[in-house]
Amino acid sequence: MTRPFKYTRNRHSSGEARIDAGLKPVVRAQHSRHSAASSPARIDSTPSVLTIAGSDSGGGAGIQADLKTFAAFRVHGLSVITALTAQNTRVVTAVAMTRPSMIASQVEAVFDDFDIRALKIGMLGNRATIRAVARALARQRRVPMVLDPVMVASSGAVLLEPDAIEALRDELLPHAMLLTPNAPEAELLLGRAIRDRRALAPAARALLALGPQAVLLKGGHVGRGEVEDHLLGPDGHLVHRHPRLDVDGHGTGCTLSAAIAANLAMGQPLAAAVKAGIDYVHHALAHASRPGRGNVSVLGHLAAAPPVGSQSRQRGRDVGKR
Repeated sequence: MTRPFKYTRNRHSSGEARIDAGLKPVVRAQHSRHSAASSPARIDSTPSVLTIAGSDSGGGAGIQADLKTFAAFRVHGLSVITALTAQNTRVVTAVAMTRPSMIASQVEAVFDDFDIRALKIGMLGNRATIRAVARALARQRRVPMVLDPVMVASSGAVLLEPDAIEALRDELLPHAMLLTPNAPEAELLLGRAIRDRRALAPAARALLALGPQAVLLKGGHVGRGEVEDHLLGPDGHLVHRHPRLDVDGHGTGCTLSAAIAANLAMGQPLAAAVKAGIDYVHHALAHASRPGRGNVSVLGHLAAAPPVGSQSRQRGRDVGKR
């Protein structure tokens, strides 16, 4: 009977692995590479952007939405998977969390090889995962971090355990360049209700006091008609207003934070990156479709991709108050 494959690290040869099939002598497997003498290592100019989040088997949110967004902005997407979810456009049926040690290994692997210019964090699920991510990132060089505090799925499934909120506030918020909660998530972080648009600005100020460099409080769940998103940070208080589309989109928060991270990686200042992200999500919602039988729509990530070269033209532009 054939024994299953075993995968072990060869500790005497950096970067190599040993694969034992149980039938043949051990073979060392490694990526094909040129010798250092003939061709020195070279890193391409394409920025690398990391997403630390959960996998959505339905393809509309999480890691899948992030990587599609990175592709739309023509940056190289990397991923650290914190959880596997069994879900579709109607329901989340199961969640399996990644072991903290595996999270640490993924973080180490991508930082060891790629020139990561920015990262975003999405679904973390529980206290142990939050601590694993915080500790793994503390061992790496600092890069701009966009923190999307994913707590509840579009279907209503809870994606962050209640006792993990304190760990999120204490261990990750103070290290974030930008925090991007929607109103329900902001209510959980602050422990108070956001009942109307007048409460958005005070709530954004209270979130900023928790430690991030800036806060983008999304107002899509508040009121009717025009949507207000409040950005508070080093550039002051900017209000982005845009028409409300009659689309129940799945993965909008994931997509927005990924788009902002991609633009930060390309060198845009925070205010410009936020505006580019908001505009991108609006266009992706306008191109959304319903590939499943549920009532939620999946965003048109690639249909909303900016024209080639538009990112470089946008760099350095100031974003005025609206």
